[in-house]
Amino acid sequence: MNPFKHPLLSLWVARLSIGGLLWPVVLAGVLNASPRNPSAEQPVGIDEHLGQQADLETVFADEQGNPVRLADLVDRPTVLSFAYFHCPGICTPLLAGLTDVLGKVDLEPGKDFRVITVSINKDETPQEAREKKRNFMKGLRMVRAFPDEQWRWLTGDSLNIARLTESVGYGFLRRGDDFAHPAAVIVLTREGKIARYLYGTEFNHFDLKMALLEASRGRTGPSIAKVLRFCFSYDPKGRKYVFNLTKVVGAVILLSALTYVVFLSWYAKKKRSQV
Repeated sequence: MNPFKHPLLSLWVARLSIGGLLWPVVLAGVLNASPRNPSAEQPVGIDEHLGQQADLETVFADEQGNPVRLADLVDRPTVLSFAYFHCPGICTPLLAGLTDVLGKVDLEPGKDFRVITVSINKDETPQEAREKKRNFMKGLRMVRAFPDEQWRWLTGDSLNIARLTESVGYGFLRRGDDFAHPAAVIVLTREGKIARYLYGTEFNHFDLKMALLEASRGRTGPSIAKVLRFCFSYDPKGRKYVFNLTKVVGAVILLSALTYVVFLSWYAKKKRSQV
């Protein structure tokens, strides 16, 4: 008996097929929902807020300890990065990668853009920010002229840090003296709107230049790496991005199931029209 000649049987087969194909996804979801980490309610990573306003009313201390409102600094396209100065993980590679790309991008700091690095550790001081800045500015000035005031290093209290990071979708989690946090920089327009996210610890100078040029025109756009974020998840323990097999396999299974159902429906209609 050909099941496609019987609409009810065909529908039953489709439902059975979908159930068989989707149960691994459901099971994976249940397993992922297991309380393996009691702090899992606080997501670590980037939740892109493209086109939205960063909280520029936040106030931080500059390298000299003077209070500064972020709105007074973001008066041109701005590269915003987050780190903490005693980070044993990805902060140093991130800042080194940022330093490297700043040395290559053929735009003029102070005219075309500026850079701001904010510590996510409320316990760090302007003196620590000043020392960290000195180290990276020394390397940067070996390859190009870069005015000291065009890369600002800020520290602040937990309230202002939380307000700023939440407004740009930057999720981090404190664990003792360390922090689990993503590796990314954020490009803002001169009005403080989020124009682009650049991911990783190494950055392409063309990508940064294009992001800054688009930000100068007030444009915002999706990050290409957002697709990769679906395939990779941030592992706070290992402080790196790992391939998310469950998500990828689940997506493939779901796509296959939907394709199969569409095919069954089309084939059944075709057979009925031939009767």
